[in-house]
Amino acid sequence: MTDGEFWRATLTPQGPATLHLDWRGNNLQQQAWGPGAAWLLDQVAALTGSLDAGFVFTTGHPAVLAAQRNHPHLRFGASGTLYHELLPTILAQRITAGEALHQWHRLVYQLGEHAPGPLDKLRLPPTADALLGQPSWWWHELGVEMKRVSALRQVSKHAPKLYDWALLSPPAAADKLSLLPGLGSWTIGTVMSSALGDPDAVAVGDYHLKNVVVHALTGRPRGTDEEMLELLTPYAGQRGRAVWLLLLDGHRAPRFGPGQRVNSISQR
Repeated sequence: MTDGEFWRATLTPQGPATLHLDWRGNNLQQQAWGPGAAWLLDQVAALTGSLDAGFVFTTGHPAVLAAQRNHPHLRFGASGTLYHELLPTILAQRITAGEALHQWHRLVYQLGEHAPGPLDKLRLPPTADALLGQPSWWWHELGVEMKRVSALRQVSKHAPKLYDWALLSPPAAADKLSLLPGLGSWTIGTVMSSALGDPDAVAVGDYHLKNVVVHALTGRPRGTDEEMLELLTPYAGQRGRAVWLLLLDGHRAPRFGPGQRVNSISQR
């Protein structure tokens, strides 16, 4: 894979599929393989953000307006695959991004089947049956404690419904997800952005995000989720877009010593 191309292997309502996008020439080239190829090709416009008309803030904090000038082409893509997006997001609950990426890699390569198409090393996300078939000791060896395992199992039990939920409005889909044990505000806010392309979605409960927003908009180095949401009130309906503009513009909270501690599984 090189710059200017994108590969995605996923599970669709019609079955597994692999998508390849290539924009190294003048036009976007699309190709897909597998039983779900047609479904995945139909999703390309949403996935690439072409269905997001964008939004222009005419008033707001100078940091947000400056970020908008610097990144006028920000668009939200929507994968439409809630099940796929939920799996790595649940793994990322309560641990560092590095730990979560390592666990997701192991999970995919141990349980995911080979993806359709020409790439031998590309794997699909684990199916719901594959996840539900693993005993507790298997998850322990992977480093995933039972709280996250329970959430993964809940999502797996409801996997067929998730394709229909992805067709709902973001508020309605979020209400459905909130009924599943183990899915809190952070998880739902994260997947509303990636799976449904919701420009208002905010990952409440994130370890860093509240500090980034509070620092960018007040200058204070630390803040709370409540303060973050209050500061984002003027951007209602587009709060996630305001947050992503700040992140793209390089806003970060000051660091004071060690970051989030990496715990052993026995401490979680």
